[in-house]
Amino acid sequence: MDTRHIDKPANRDPLFDALRAETNRLDTPRRVEADLLQAFARLHPPRRRRFHAPGLRGWLLAGGLSGLVAGALALTVALQAPRVEVAPQARAVVALDESAPFIALDSAERIAAEPAPRMVAADVPRTSLAALGVPLTPENAGESVRAELLVAADGQPLALRLSTIE
Repeated sequence: MDTRHIDKPANRDPLFDALRAETNRLDTPRRVEADLLQAFARLHPPRRRRFHAPGLRGWLLAGGLSGLVAGALALTVALQAPRVEVAPQARAVVALDESAPFIALDSAERIAAEPAPRMVAADVPRTSLAALGVPLTPENAGESVRAELLVAADGQPLALRLSTIE
């Protein structure tokens, strides 16, 4: 550090003046700093970065794994979807029929375990029954269908009986 251009205050310590004078006489040879940096680099080589961007192989592996997870998720959802088989019908006229089978809305164990189920007649919107296979068209979407429900004591519907669809 060159201190020749610093203004000198009036009341300075003479020891600091001697230190400044000695420092001004020192002249480091050229390339000392570069040599020191090279020596330091040899003693302490740069470390490999711990976290780095993945290469092509990493991206392919990540894409393959995400595709595998998406496929497994789609398969799981497909296996859990309820399947109701209903025979195809030509018309959408529904009438109550005592001999029609019930469609289970809950598990067979839950229905069998219910101590006192009761029958309730209800008008069910046709749009709610479309998942069960009841035909739905834009013309009849606003209509209701007469149905009998097997209801548990807590009010939860257990099974549904529609008449034959003619």
